[in-house]
Amino acid sequence: MTKASLHHKKTMTKKLLTIARAVLVVAGVVIAVDCAVLMTADKINFGTVVPFLLGSAFVAHGIFWHAIRKFARQNPLRNRLWYALWLLFFIWLISFALFIFALQQQIKQSAQPVPEVAAIIVLGSGTVAGKPTPTLAKRLDTAAPLIKSQPEALALTSGGIGMGQTHSEANIMASYLHERHGIALERILQEGKSTSTAENLIYSQVILAAQGVSIKAPIAIVTSDFHTIRAAAIARHQGYQRPIMLASPTPLSIRYNAWFREYFAFVSGWLFGEY
Repeated sequence: MTKASLHHKKTMTKKLLTIARAVLVVAGVVIAVDCAVLMTADKINFGTVVPFLLGSAFVAHGIFWHAIRKFARQNPLRNRLWYALWLLFFIWLISFALFIFALQQQIKQSAQPVPEVAAIIVLGSGTVAGKPTPTLAKRLDTAAPLIKSQPEALALTSGGIGMGQTHSEANIMASYLHERHGIALERILQEGKSTSTAENLIYSQVILAAQGVSIKAPIAIVTSDFHTIRAAAIARHQGYQRPIMLASPTPLSIRYNAWFREYFAFVSGWLFGEY
């Protein structure tokens, strides 16, 4: 290899490294800031803390790449650990890609027409100042046509009282369905104690049983597209035998970040035995 070609190769390597560092910093800042905002809104869980730490690690590597690399090379054990961590990162990246593929398949399946169901459960997703967040509003907008088209099905909103709120999320959801879509409040049952997806579904079972609806019957569960895999897995684990997922679109501004966080939430659910 000539000196000119060797110099060209080194120059290209430096450029690629610079680009990679910039990508790490930008991606890390977006992930860390988004998760930090969620944690300040009392959403401190595996699905926000782990991505926050990962995003912070991206930023640190992007800014201090040479210093970190020099530190690793000073000790053979640290150097092996450096390569091992990057290997684990690429393995994780493959698993994340597989999760996104499975999620896309679930979203396509959820887009199929909904058959006759015994009940329709709308899962909560957060409120601000007594109003549904954009994500929750999308879930309710998706559920409304189904509630109207199947008047014999029980309609149930599910969500407890959030930090700083005076009304349960279920109550705010019911009010939104009434005011925005003209669905009578008397038609909507409310489960107002839950603080998680698992609680949404387990507490809803009590209300369904009181109304004579078996969880063996077909039951529509309305949630965000990114949430369908985990919600379906939790429902089946709890005994829902025929859960029918109805996916609402996630606002574009948060869609891909939501998919990213959901991967960690899915792993968390598996670790803690939710399915």
